[in-house]
Amino acid sequence: MLARVSDRWLDWTATVLLALATVATAWAAYQSRQWTGEQSQGYSHATAKRIAVNRASALANRQVQIDVAAFIQWVDARLRHDTKVADFYRTRFRDEFKPAFAAWLATRPFTNPAAPRTPFDVPQYRLRATVEADDLERAAAADSEGAKAANQRADNYMLAVVLFASALFFAGISAKVDTRGARLAILGIGCVIFLATLIWVGTIPARLTV
Repeated sequence: MLARVSDRWLDWTATVLLALATVATAWAAYQSRQWTGEQSQGYSHATAKRIAVNRASALANRQVQIDVAAFIQWVDARLRHDTKVADFYRTRFRDEFKPAFAAWLATRPFTNPAAPRTPFDVPQYRLRATVEADDLERAAAADSEGAKAANQRADNYMLAVVLFASALFFAGISAKVDTRGARLAILGIGCVIFLATLIWVGTIPARLTV
């Protein structure tokens, strides 16, 4: 009688383990696919932002070249005491360059040895395109880090699939073993693997989409 109860208990344990491990395997596989998709989206967003960074940086470089060229012409005209040409270039400075130029002139650069060498050395010289490029680069870096984290989570869930499948294997093979002690040992291994993996999976963020 005790033997029958023991065998029935082992059968029920194997059945429950099979059911739970099957569901857990499916869940882990689903999560692995979800995080793989998250990884792809993260890298796609990072790539798009870095393309935008290149555009903003190229624009900033062109603007700097324009500012430098106009400033050089202004300096040359001023040193030649050609007020008309100097005013011509000064009125055509870009709006972003004018505050830096005014701040530079306020330091009396032609008589003050301690003055900044050019308007490009003063804090007021800031380009919106450069700021935009820096912001986009930080956002792209954040997307890349998010994608790396998603990739690690996808790998973790895939490992969980393998571990849950191992628990399924032990649960299934236990039914093929005749010796009660061997069945108990095999089921014990399967239960330990399942519970340990389940606890570990509980520490991994899950992602649900509708």
